[in-house]
Amino acid sequence: MEKSNVPDFETATGTIDYGFTNDYVFRKILQENNDVLKALICSILHMEPDGIKVTVTNPISLGETFSAKDFILDVRVVLNDGRLIDLEMQMTDEYNWPDRSISYASRNFDQLKRGEYYINAKPVHSIGFLNFTLFEDNPEFNALYQLLNVKTKRLYSEKFSIHVIDLSRIDLATEEDLHYGIDRWAKLFKTKTWEDLRMITKNNETMQKAADSLYQLNSDAVARQCAQSRADAAYWETIKNNKLRYLEEANSQLTQTIDQQASRIDQQASQIDQQTWQINQQASRIAELEAALAKQNK
Repeated sequence: MEKSNVPDFETATGTIDYGFTNDYVFRKILQENNDVLKALICSILHMEPDGIKVTVTNPISLGETFSAKDFILDVRVVLNDGRLIDLEMQMTDEYNWPDRSISYASRNFDQLKRGEYYINAKPVHSIGFLNFTLFEDNPEFNALYQLLNVKTKRLYSEKFSIHVIDLSRIDLATEEDLHYGIDRWAKLFKTKTWEDLRMITKNNETMQKAADSLYQLNSDAVARQCAQSRADAAYWETIKNNKLRYLEEANSQLTQTIDQQASRIDQQASQIDQQTWQINQQASRIAELEAALAKQNK
């Protein structure tokens, strides 16, 4: 059979209009490709995929246009062993990721019904793909956060973990990250051209499925509209956050200036009080001397 003349991923060239870092694209491809979702989760959590089944518990309708405000950002997944996974792609730094990720993970962990034993709570893993460095003083490609004793480093529980993948620091991937292919997933998400995408997905059937889905999405008018809607929302969110950040920094500097001026005023007031006391002491002494002099002149 002759190959179809319809363009496909294998022949596509140039820049990818809507890549995996677009959160609509990210959600759509993971929701519609179970094998891709499972492979990604197994890579991050260091699991063998055999016997693992994954189910999206908060699916949304992806074939229709939507309001950007109504879009559910995170992909919630349950494994066949009961573990709960929350995945999210975050391109802009809204300066709230630690609180946000804890909130998502805690919401998932609060899963027991009234009367159930706490020991039956299922493990929860929050996985965030960020295109910025969370802590500039300690950059890390793949960071794992868990509850532990700060003195002894003893792990408090294995049932609650937050994974942060910094897509801007793939260069910091460790040997372990390379072994589990986490760096390759990060490169897949970050790639900008179809040519590079083919190189990254070469000899990996699951990633090729993801790439094929990406091409189909970029060829679909409704999907492109949805992706553009999310890109526009992300752009304006960035503008808003930058303005808020600027105002917060300006307010902080103004507050610091006011505090410094108030401190100087307090110091000056203290000096005035001290000088006033000294003047009163001198006036009292002068009065005593004048009284003594007047007594001698009598």
